[in-house]
Amino acid sequence: MKRNYFVIGALLVAAAVVASGLFYPHLASTVPTHWNVHGQVDRYGSRWAVLIILPATMTGVMLLMAALPWLSPKKYEVNAGRHGYLQIMLVLLAFFLYFHIALLSASAGRRFDLGKVLLGGVCALIAGLGPLIARLPRNFYVGVRTPWTLADERVWASTHRFGAKCLTAAGVLGVVVTLAGAPIWVGVVILCAGALAPVVHSLVYYKQLEHRGAV
Repeated sequence: MKRNYFVIGALLVAAAVVASGLFYPHLASTVPTHWNVHGQVDRYGSRWAVLIILPATMTGVMLLMAALPWLSPKKYEVNAGRHGYLQIMLVLLAFFLYFHIALLSASAGRRFDLGKVLLGGVCALIAGLGPLIARLPRNFYVGVRTPWTLADERVWASTHRFGAKCLTAAGVLGVVVTLAGAPIWVGVVILCAGALAPVVHSLVYYKQLEHRGAV
């Protein structure tokens, strides 16, 4: 079962490499590599940076996720038998593939609002990650890792159940407002609020346990 996740991951990396090959003839030697919040190009660089960086990043993510069970200390294991973190890996790889194709398209001269395309992708990523974090075991690498969640298993579990709802809601709402044509800052604020809420929850819940003498 675990192997299947890495096979799918390898296919996503291969798709990114194929995309690079397909776009290569359409890229000048110097292409846009960075855009500001208004979607305007503010940096140029070698086309090889656009072609290679994200497929290499995807490969690095796969290697890191494969190493996490071995890297994890006892009592904080990323358990290979619980595949939530591998599903997170696939969601991340799918986002990087989407990001890669969007950047290649923009660098090839296709006209669209790259900022909103990327923000919509980030919102979809957050919405996809939301349900997965609820099933994560306590660990140092993946999830809402605050001092309070790492200090107590109950805080970890409660925070991740709450965080799953917050991230899913923020991601879906972010996609909706982006498609509706709202300014980019609206989507960013929604995502930040969704990410911050579980952190606040972990502190409040831990302090409640502490007040009751339960920790």
